[in-house]
Amino acid sequence: MTLVAPTVAGYEASADLASLLVRTAQDDELSVSAETLRLSCKCAHCNRARFDGRFPKAFPGIAITDIGDLGYGLNISFSDGHNRGIYPKSYLLNLAGR
Repeated sequence: MTLVAPTVAGYEASADLASLLVRTAQDDELSVSAETLRLSCKCAHCNRARFDGRFPKAFPGIAITDIGDLGYGLNISFSDGHNRGIYPKSYLLNLAGR
C-alpha cells in the first residue's frame, strides 16, 4: 500500500508524513514536525490527559494521516489514531516559528 501525503490549500504533509509544510502569503515554506503538532494539541482530551499527568512527553515516529480544512484552522489526524485537534492557522504559524 502506498501512502499519499494529505494536502489542503496552502498546507500539506511532507512526503514522509513526518511534518506539515505551511505556505505563507509571501510564498515562504515553513515546516512543523508531526511530533510538535501532536504535543501541541489543545483538544479537551489532550488537555485532560495533561491535567491528569497522562500526556506523553514525546510521540516518536508519529505521522500525519489526514488534514481537514475548517476555514479558520486545520483538523489534523495522526498515526496514533488521534483526530480531535483543531489547529487555528495563526497557531500553526506560531508553531512554525512565524
